[in-house]
Amino acid sequence: MDNVEIDIKVPNQTRYLSLIGKIGEDVARTLKRYRGDREELAYQINLVLTEATSNAILHASDDAADRTIHINIAVINRNLHIRVFDQGQGFDPEALPNQDFQEPGESGRGVYIIRSIMDKVNFSRVDGGHVLEMIKFLH
Repeated sequence: MDNVEIDIKVPNQTRYLSLIGKIGEDVARTLKRYRGDREELAYQINLVLTEATSNAILHASDDAADRTIHINIAVINRNLHIRVFDQGQGFDPEALPNQDFQEPGESGRGVYIIRSIMDKVNFSRVDGGHVLEMIKFLH
């Protein structure tokens, strides 16, 4: 499969969300050996990148302007790996309530979307923060 690796570091500001989503779309559209619907994959990658980065900015980083969000997008062993690093306190994703999304503003919607679209999702602690790793199988 294509050899792709992109590292992005942006300030802890929501104004960069559309740029990050667009980069994800462009990566999906340029995967030469991917035989699925590239436009659907582009939409999905934009959505998970936007949700994950938004969560990192709004929840994990406490609106600290001096903090950054680091995103890594790579194709490894025919799978698309996306990692979103933040410098926040983290949370227990298993503690999120089972969502029916009846109430406006309920938390957990972004995590639900990410888990619905991606094939593997893992939250873990790293030096200085946390990382959300998402994998999409491309075969």
